[in-house]
Amino acid sequence: MADKDTKRAGDNGSAQIPGSDETKAERVVNRYVGDAIHFFLSLLAVMILAAAVVATYQTAVRDFPKLFAPTDEYDVLQKLIQSILLIAIAAELGLLLLYHRSSAAVEVIIFVIARKIVSPETSAVELLISIVALAGLLVVRFYYLPGRPK
Repeated sequence: MADKDTKRAGDNGSAQIPGSDETKAERVVNRYVGDAIHFFLSLLAVMILAAAVVATYQTAVRDFPKLFAPTDEYDVLQKLIQSILLIAIAAELGLLLLYHRSSAAVEVIIFVIARKIVSPETSAVELLISIVALAGLLVVRFYYLPGRPK
């Protein structure tokens, strides 16, 4: 009976790998598709990192000098912090695309929530929910994710 099952599995003309449910052709296709996806994600990560570098330069050249101008320093500082958090989101997203770590995903969400908290359009209820979510993510990051926190 085992011979019939083996013969049926190999009926499609490709060799069956011993101890595996997939054929040799399926393994080759999975490997090449996996490599193509990894290359694509790496390319996206490099593009996001390049955009973050450009944004860092623009923030340093354009936004920092505004802090010393005789304007509303609070508004300038708030926009500067939002820009810095957006750059951090881009950097963490690049890490997430490259390494697929759960800690990188949590850190991206932490930066997104932190940027939402700084936004002037945030209502009191949104602020409270954001703070609770941020505290919960910090607890998850430091106590439940594998590896030592950085």
